[in-house]
Amino acid sequence: MQRGEIAELLREYGIAPTHQRIEIAGALFSRCEHISADRLLAIVNAHYSEVSKATVYNTLRLFLEKNLLREVIVDPTRVFYDPNTAPHHHFYNMANGELTDICDSTLQLAGLPELPEGMVTDSINVIVRIRPREMPRAA
Repeated sequence: MQRGEIAELLREYGIAPTHQRIEIAGALFSRCEHISADRLLAIVNAHYSEVSKATVYNTLRLFLEKNLLREVIVDPTRVFYDPNTAPHHHFYNMANGELTDICDSTLQLAGLPELPEGMVTDSINVIVRIRPREMPRAA
């Protein structure tokens, strides 16, 4: 995406397109991958001017609030940011830490519990943890 396209995308989501937000969004949306905040920080700072860790985290939080991104928490120490906001699920490879998409239509869920009174389902996020057959199971 070109800078102008990124700025327009941010405006469509009600986000003021500052220089740093455009650089962060460009790094996020120029690749179709799940990315950690630290990796995003490294990518942005390798190609552009210095951006602080706080700016990256604040921008990610803003993008999440505006539904421009999804947050995928695979465990308390591993959080990924996903630019694909369409309904889908994930495989998490425990051997190499890779997160890959599972098309929403390929997963079928049945027997969901009854929701508490006054509640509706907002979304369902499934993470299927996978490992090589020869890798021992985690404790």
